[in-house]
Amino acid sequence: MPAPPSRSLEEPAVVEIDLSRGLPESATASIFGPPSGRTHMQLVRSLRPLAASEGAKGFLVRLGTARLAFARAHELGRIFGDVRKAGRPVVCHADEYNNATMLLAAAGCSKLWLSPAGQVDTVGIAAQLVFAKGLLDKLNVEVDFLQVGKFKGASEPFTREGSSPEARQSLQGALGGLREAWISAIVEGRGKQELREAVEDGPFAPEEAKARGLVDELGDLEEAIEDAKKLAGTERSVPRFGGVERDASLSRSLVDVFRSVSGASGLGTPHVTVVPAIGGITMSASGMPLGSSDGIGERELGRVLTRLTKDASTKAVVLRIDSPGGSALASDLLWQKLMRLRKEKPLVVSIGGMAASGGYYLACAGSKILAEPTSIIGSIGVVGGKFAVGKALSDVGINAETVAANPDPTRAARAAYMSALTPWDEPTRARVLASMESIYGLFLKRIAAGRGLPEETIAPSAEGRIFGGVEAKERSLVDELGGLERAIELARELAKLPADAPVELEQDDGGLLELLGAGEETGESGAQTPDRADLKEHARSAMAGALLPEWISVAPEVGTFAASMAPLLAGERALAALPFAVTLR
Repeated sequence: MPAPPSRSLEEPAVVEIDLSRGLPESATASIFGPPSGRTHMQLVRSLRPLAASEGAKGFLVRLGTARLAFARAHELGRIFGDVRKAGRPVVCHADEYNNATMLLAAAGCSKLWLSPAGQVDTVGIAAQLVFAKGLLDKLNVEVDFLQVGKFKGASEPFTREGSSPEARQSLQGALGGLREAWISAIVEGRGKQELREAVEDGPFAPEEAKARGLVDELGDLEEAIEDAKKLAGTERSVPRFGGVERDASLSRSLVDVFRSVSGASGLGTPHVTVVPAIGGITMSASGMPLGSSDGIGERELGRVLTRLTKDASTKAVVLRIDSPGGSALASDLLWQKLMRLRKEKPLVVSIGGMAASGGYYLACAGSKILAEPTSIIGSIGVVGGKFAVGKALSDVGINAETVAANPDPTRAARAAYMSALTPWDEPTRARVLASMESIYGLFLKRIAAGRGLPEETIAPSAEGRIFGGVEAKERSLVDELGGLERAIELARELAKLPADAPVELEQDDGGLLELLGAGEETGESGAQTPDRADLKEHARSAMAGALLPEWISVAPEVGTFAASMAPLLAGERALAALPFAVTLR
């Protein structure tokens, strides 16, 4: 689709951008899916046209207590920073700043406001790992896991009570790179070198945060809006993104919906198509665990890639990846489809929060790969195994017995090797390990083919090691540092399209909750009628409370990690998955 047509600002005004409810990578087909006009993709595509509008004299960014992914915050900070450098004020207001929202605000905003009862939670970057070996031992659940790559460590949450030195070294190195990118962006954006030492000393009370130069003013949202108006020299402010506002110009029409269902080409004119690839990788997205709103299904994404390969009007594709990996088989099948697409037209990969293990398996098929300095990249390795619950069942009086056609003990054990009732014997473990080593070798070959590099160049960055975006570029795992906006620009260049060539987003609408908002009317303020707003909020809360595990909203990274491990429950024995759940905010 073309750059979303921002509703024209007929009179000078401050443009309000509300990110307080978060900013997902893309809308999904889930009944909990956010309206499609409130995604990272839509905001990135809308900001430049809004900033170029004669009526947009400045911006007010409302952050509330939002938690944003580092990579998305970094890209938005750069875009708002360009607006600020062009001479238009960008004012940020937050009830609380955390690591990610401070990154966005420091890089992008002319002035930072904080609620008087809020705080600044810039406390440094850390990842917490959870190990369940003790619990599994108490339950008498036997764990058969193997790994290829000494830094991989994907079995460690189930086989150890703490991380191995190799896994810890890999993770610490990646976090160090992300930390440097985070601090440098804040220091440069605020123009205060003293923040390099201060920024990790939080949490800061409001007055201290102001005294240390982290924020400029204390006050409520209305005061920040009035300040933005004053700086912009206007008396008006109008909402244009997020909150309860719904911009009809960003919604897909009935024709778009029909086109999506029918599989027809999105646009007759030459264009770039952006394809989201978000979440764990499985053979089918319908196999995602409950609570995982995103997922990369080989069946579903493969169908899209095949269609776009043949679509004459799609001149280039941007694959937007944020994935910890998952099924090795699904990753390889998708890699093959991506390489076929790449032979026909440019394929630019834009890495969001992470492209780890199977996520990088997909990414390496790109003609060009872009990542943020705060992206997590790598984890090139393979892990496999199963849980054997036979002993646990025997503890409660349930006994299992294996009867094989071949009475030979080794052959009998091999015949039942997929069973969740019995562990592997050593000969079977050796066979499984040999299979995994073959997959690992194929993984390296796929990367070498995709990147156009010898395997010897890739090998030192493999064996499960992970990196931040800067080091990944130094190691030739990515080509350029940049976000989704730059990826679209590069796709146009590679396809020899004009700079204003249209862009279409390949995704589903927001599902049932989206329909609850159908037909709502908004005035200039963007406010919904109270009845409809209440209806949607009650419906969202009721459905989420009834169907989603409580911990998903508290620790969404756990759901993503579970999704990447889900293929084990479907009988697969080899995964290309990140060895732990990690979210940086």
